[in-house]
Amino acid sequence: MAAPAGHLRPGRYLAFFALIVVALYALVFFTGSGKPTPKLGIDLQGGTRVTLSARNPDGGDPPRESLEQARSIIERRVNGIGVSGTEVVLDGSNVVITVPGEQGDQAKTLGKTAKLGFRKVVTSQPVTPVQQPSAPPASGTPSSAPPSSPGVSAPPSSPANGGGAAGAPQQQPGADTDEQTKKEIEEARNLRQNPDLLSTDQAKQAAAAEKAFAALNCDPKVSDPLVGNDLTDKPLVACGDKNTAKYLLEPEFLPGTEISDASSGYDTQNSQWVVNLNFKGEGSRIWGDFTSKNVQKQAAFVLDTQVVSAPTIQSAILGGQTQITGRFSQTEAKDLADVLKYGSLPLSFESSDATTVSATLGLASLQAGLIAGGLGLLIVFIYCLFYYRLLGVLTILSLALSFSLVYAVLVLLGRWIGYTLDLAGVAGLIIAIGITADSFVIYFERLKDEIREGRTFRSAVPRGWSRAQRTILASDAVSFLAAAILYWLAVGEVKGFAFTLGMSTVLDLVVVYLVTHPLVAMVSRSKSKFLSNPKNLGLGAVQQVGSERKAARPAAGRPNVKEA
Repeated sequence: MAAPAGHLRPGRYLAFFALIVVALYALVFFTGSGKPTPKLGIDLQGGTRVTLSARNPDGGDPPRESLEQARSIIERRVNGIGVSGTEVVLDGSNVVITVPGEQGDQAKTLGKTAKLGFRKVVTSQPVTPVQQPSAPPASGTPSSAPPSSPGVSAPPSSPANGGGAAGAPQQQPGADTDEQTKKEIEEARNLRQNPDLLSTDQAKQAAAAEKAFAALNCDPKVSDPLVGNDLTDKPLVACGDKNTAKYLLEPEFLPGTEISDASSGYDTQNSQWVVNLNFKGEGSRIWGDFTSKNVQKQAAFVLDTQVVSAPTIQSAILGGQTQITGRFSQTEAKDLADVLKYGSLPLSFESSDATTVSATLGLASLQAGLIAGGLGLLIVFIYCLFYYRLLGVLTILSLALSFSLVYAVLVLLGRWIGYTLDLAGVAGLIIAIGITADSFVIYFERLKDEIREGRTFRSAVPRGWSRAQRTILASDAVSFLAAAILYWLAVGEVKGFAFTLGMSTVLDLVVVYLVTHPLVAMVSRSKSKFLSNPKNLGLGAVQQVGSERKAARPAAGRPNVKEA
């Protein structure tokens, strides 16, 4: 039961709502580095969306672990495009790649198997990310391993010297690369396959290495210039684990497809986490030959031109069973094992859908959505003003405040959880206009029912609200439940529709309780003749009916008896 109009304090409700709005917009304008606008989907700003369907060899449902690992590998490849705002998400057994803007053509080929291979390290050099790395020594002879390099040996051998984490690479593509850095990146792209890097001519080799190393920027704040498929029969210049080292590598001598299994474990004898690696038959032979000839030299494990680990070979490893040691944490050991095990995607994918939307078409779609929403609001405004008059003005004000809440929440969700507003989401917002307006209609019609019973507008407000709020709650609960079920069961863009519909339904309750009802209560207690005039409130006809009914009722204590 709502408090009587005389006991309700509308100012407190309105002040609390104002506090919510101020807090939201303070977060919008004073937190985050993005613009104070919602994050738009590719159908509104243009871009490319590719849906990759996983295929399990046995025909069953793909394991969730394999899907997540495939998504992680594909995400590293997508980030290498260098476009901000890219997303890779799981949708059931599908991997959905979204690349905004006009640079998404490469996304259509990202579902192919990632390349994992083994290369011999010619030379390596530690890198301080915040500084421009200097050129390597002029000689082309292999340098000593960086202090952070782990060791690789057969399991029975002694622990490796040195150590350091060698987990999966952590790239953070930058969005504000200056022109000079872009030129360096392009130069690095051109130089990474330069055959002169391993020329027998020492002077030519040294010059090529120096130029390539100078162009290579391993600063994590700059987009990695080396992400992409490399030619296995050519040398490679690449950044190392966590961008702490850079490497000059020989052509690939062993493909990652020769790995049969990889796992992490804890070596209790030496009190350290290790990665155990097993090769297939031919891979075991190649690995044994290589390690026999390159003891105390480095072998780089390269995933899509990123060195995920470069351990030092401690001894010849025959039989295919290899143990990678170093100062690993449990997480780092597992990450490296997963990269080695799933470097070549654990599942095969086929492109089931590839959609490219031009920026012009996206802008036209956004304009169409705004026009549709504007027309919907205009029709609601006209209806409310015609039918409810001053109460209709309160409806318009409540709708405007509701929109202010929705807008701020959309901006913040885009920053916090990466939510993107697409055409389906715009459709959900437009339909939510009707749901919000319906709450006002329910309330005002309850007021009319009370006034028809002969009550004044002031006394009708608390009674009408007490009855109306139950109906409003039930109506919004049904709408929210339908949106939640649709979001849970739906796939693709339908989720956007369900999300905005459910969110707007919740915000509708906030506005009705904190704005609409307090404003109506304030009007009902107003001493202004203009506001108290029933005709100005659209209540003239129902008040006349109420007056007639009240006059027709018998006075208290007098039976209404007809004379014969």
